[in-house]
Amino acid sequence: MKEMVFPRLLQPQKSSFFLFGPRGCGKSTWLARSYPTARTVDLLDEARYQSYLAEPGLFFDGLVGLPLGSWVSVDEIQRLPQLLNEVHRLIEKRRLKFVLTGSSARKLRRTGVNLLGGRALRRLMYPLTPVEMGTAFHLDDALRFGTLPLVVQAASKADTLAAYVQMYLKEEIQAEALVRNLPGFSRFLPVAALFHGQVLNLANVARDAGITRSTAQGFFEILEDTLMAAKLPALDTRLRVREKRHPKFYWVDPGIVRAARRNLQEPAAEERGALLEGFVHMLLCCQRDLYGEIDEISYWSPAEAKQTEVDFVLKKGAEYVAVEVKAVQRLRPEHLAGLEAIAGLPGLGRRILVYLGRERLTKSGSIEVLPFAQFVRLLETREL
Repeated sequence: MKEMVFPRLLQPQKSSFFLFGPRGCGKSTWLARSYPTARTVDLLDEARYQSYLAEPGLFFDGLVGLPLGSWVSVDEIQRLPQLLNEVHRLIEKRRLKFVLTGSSARKLRRTGVNLLGGRALRRLMYPLTPVEMGTAFHLDDALRFGTLPLVVQAASKADTLAAYVQMYLKEEIQAEALVRNLPGFSRFLPVAALFHGQVLNLANVARDAGITRSTAQGFFEILEDTLMAAKLPALDTRLRVREKRHPKFYWVDPGIVRAARRNLQEPAAEERGALLEGFVHMLLCCQRDLYGEIDEISYWSPAEAKQTEVDFVLKKGAEYVAVEVKAVQRLRPEHLAGLEAIAGLPGLGRRILVYLGRERLTKSGSIEVLPFAQFVRLLETREL
């Protein structure tokens, strides 16, 4: 299968930066195209890793002779956080500029990311967006297999996704000793996948996976630290007497969550709602991190009304945008309930319902009903 090259929305940076993203999201490909002359240091090379582990100074010695201001790419920097001392020295002494990539910020956060003293920015790379894929994007395929470049370009998407989860367990979890109880983590993954797009219930997850509640909480943190998933906080609006406080949970990619469930057949109708909602969550996070125009993303749900919810509330300065996602082609009145209920939120500028129909509509006076493709267009033109 001919390799497809997708232009990424992330632009090359002018100063040193960390680039984080899940395995297979295209970091290395982007770096090779964006910094073709950079010296590359791959810490997945076991011989190189072992030599730097034993003697970190070898890293400095190998790069100190580069011309002033040269670019250096270090892949999987989280494997050897102590190298950040040497990176710091090279920035100071040779004014070298670094791209430090990783699929986990866990070790860096704990053991030395601050050693760079603010000299490096932080950027995130996500799976492919519809804008990046262009005419190669098909929503049904995206909801079934996701949009990781590794999977999109595979001859067998299902086989690649199944192998991806095993690679994650072997290379992220076992090799880096992130958990002591690997069998427990393996049982935990398909259970956590069932909570995609739902409010977290640690007690239920722990029971179904046969682990303790505290262990389940730690495992969820590992999914976040390895950029496989993210929590979405609840918005406290004071619009109702009681509002939900617990976060919702989203995996970063529909294909990954389905592979974790060990189900890669055509998505059932009851699956599509959470899959589409999760895909929109990824697109909104990408928009937030690329352009900085979204300050916060949360969800809203009054505790006393179980069927009333707004999937995403975007804070943009002093204004809010409420976004509801429905995997339906025809709307019913109840689909608008959440957006109608949040109408009194101070600073609310727009209410948008994203659906799978073809017509752009206006409901309840000012609720914009947008086909998915038109919503994507809003993101592309930064008019959201």
